[in-house]
Amino acid sequence: MAKPDLSGNDAAHLERARALAASGWGFVHPNPLVGCVLVRDGEVVGEGYHKAFGGPHAEIVALESALTRAEGATAYVSLEPCNHQGKTPPCTQALLRAGVRRVVFGASDAGPGSGGGARALAAAGIDVVGPCWTPQESRAENPAFFHAARHATPYVAVKLAQTLDGRIAQAPGRRTPITGEEANVEVHRLRTGFDAILVGGVTARVDDPLLTVRLVPPGRVPPRRLVLDPDATLPSDAALLRDARDAPVHVFTRADVREGELERLEGAGAHVHPVEGHGGLLDLDAVQGVCAGLGIGSILCEGGGRLATSLLVAGIARRLYLFIAPCTLGPSGVAAFDADPGTLGWGAFRPAFPPRLHGRDTLLVLDREER
Repeated sequence: MAKPDLSGNDAAHLERARALAASGWGFVHPNPLVGCVLVRDGEVVGEGYHKAFGGPHAEIVALESALTRAEGATAYVSLEPCNHQGKTPPCTQALLRAGVRRVVFGASDAGPGSGGGARALAAAGIDVVGPCWTPQESRAENPAFFHAARHATPYVAVKLAQTLDGRIAQAPGRRTPITGEEANVEVHRLRTGFDAILVGGVTARVDDPLLTVRLVPPGRVPPRRLVLDPDATLPSDAALLRDARDAPVHVFTRADVREGELERLEGAGAHVHPVEGHGGLLDLDAVQGVCAGLGIGSILCEGGGRLATSLLVAGIARRLYLFIAPCTLGPSGVAAFDADPGTLGWGAFRPAFPPRLHGRDTLLVLDREER
């Protein structure tokens, strides 16, 4: 389907709706981010975004801010207005009651029960324009939401901090800070929008991370911490086990690990999940299946390089958050991706957004193309 031709004003108001939507990150998932702008006679009369899971949708917030000025207005919405009764009434009906005469939306609603809003509005005589974004542009705003509409597995993104020469550490087993404080703040913000944070066993032992949200306000639900630890070698006094009651820790091990090691980890507060493995690695499909059964819909993998490589080679990673620091570590440093470039599937990834600066570091966000 060809994208509609929008006027400059239409495009600007729709981009404003997109920017508003982003403010809901970390507070609305698994619901999508949505923003809405109401414009009448060239004047913005109302704005809003979906602020909290279970709370009013963006259109309702914008209508409440506009009051009677919404009559005859155009509603610019980043996502097609919903057409079903869920935790809140259908936004289509609210727009009709308010007397909105035109709706311009960015992305079609991929929800199995919430779509069809554009048809309902058009049938009621509303001038409807959309979807105005390409499928790739639409998924970029709400990747986990769109993934869930097509897949039973969790949405997986990989975050890595690397140098200009593609290194993530000075030497194997050596903790090496790569990015600055601004980038670290952005990582914590990203964490708030995921159900779980994943690391490999080596990263858990070497970096001894907490994997919690600390540098920004906490999101709606603390993300669970996931560790792929085939040999069950995570120390009982690991930092992430200290507050396992507040933010659960799930450790995945090989199915043939000694019972005593499993009991040790469970005694330290972890939920242990033995799964099949081969060649010293765990079966990633089995791990995904367990996560889906736990209700985990989105996962942010924060390393290390070996795990990130495995997720790429297996085609599981759907997004890459690559923080590039303006420094080098040289050929003795640890490579970010431990595989032949031809096996990583780089050709399937496209930029989701323009590069963004966080202090001295650059963030590249790449999405795998959907077929």
